[in-house]
Amino acid sequence: MKWSDVCADPSLHDLPYKIELNGRGQILMSPHKPIHSGFQGAIQRLLYELKPDGYILPEVAVDTDDGTKTLEVAWVAPQTYESEITKDAFERAPEICIEVVSSSNTMAEMEQKKNLYLKRGAVEVWICQADGRMIFFDATGQLEASRLCPEFPRKVSDRIKR
Repeated sequence: MKWSDVCADPSLHDLPYKIELNGRGQILMSPHKPIHSGFQGAIQRLLYELKPDGYILPEVAVDTDDGTKTLEVAWVAPQTYESEITKDAFERAPEICIEVVSSSNTMAEMEQKKNLYLKRGAVEVWICQADGRMIFFDATGQLEASRLCPEFPRKVSDRIKR
C-alpha cells in the first residue's frame, strides 16, 4: 500500500489512531491517551508563540526510507511549506520534526524515526517523552536545547492549558 492509497480510502479518514506505513507498505496504527494530545497541543501553542516565522502543522506525513511516518507536530519554513504542502506526504522532512512518545513506542523506535527524519532533511528532531520532558537532536547528536528555537522549554507537562 502507498500513502496516496491511505489518503484516498474513506474508511481510514476518521480513525482515532495515528496511522503510518512501514517499509513494506503495511498500515501501523497506534492509539493515544489524552495526555499525548495535551503534550501535542502544548508543543503547538509554544511554537506559535516562540517561532512564528514558519508554519506549525499537526499530524504531518513524511515519506522515509522505512515507509510513511506521521509526526505529531512539525515546524516548517515557508520555502519548504510552499514546495511540499500539496503533496500526499512530505518528501523532504520539515525543519523541526516532533514526536510524542506513547505507551506503544520504544526509545529504539524513536531513535530509528529520528534518523529517518534527519536523513530526509530535518534540521532538528524533538522527542517529547511520556513525562513531558523534551529531548532535542540534530545531525551531530543530542542537544542541550534547540538551536532553531532556543527558548523552547525542556519540559512541556506544566504547559498544558486547563
